[in-house]
Amino acid sequence: MQIHHTDNAPAAVGPYAQAVSQGDWLFTSGQIGLDPSKGEMVEGGFEAQAKQVLANLTQVLASAGCSFSDVVKATIYIVDMGDFPTLNAIYGEALGAHRPARSTVQVAALPLGALVEIDLVARIPG
Repeated sequence: MQIHHTDNAPAAVGPYAQAVSQGDWLFTSGQIGLDPSKGEMVEGGFEAQAKQVLANLTQVLASAGCSFSDVVKATIYIVDMGDFPTLNAIYGEALGAHRPARSTVQVAALPLGALVEIDLVARIPG
């Protein structure tokens, strides 16, 4: 197992890695809408947080030589299912024509008051 880390995404807020790889597979930890330069949740509600989550994941994927086109599975946790249409628009824009498998579940709460969290599984190219 190899641990992957980038300073361009928020540091882990607990005893875990931003991502680990095993063989050709990369598993990211969940990312929330923390601004990596400030260590604080971005302002602007669900939309701003969702965009920051995807920006953070872009950097975590890049730390292992991956991009969204390498993602095979996404798991998304949202506090309010009413944000689902907004999530789909932002997620669809970030992933373009690529369509990995995905689960989206509503949860009661997320760390640091986040409104959305996403983790990914990707195939490392090569």
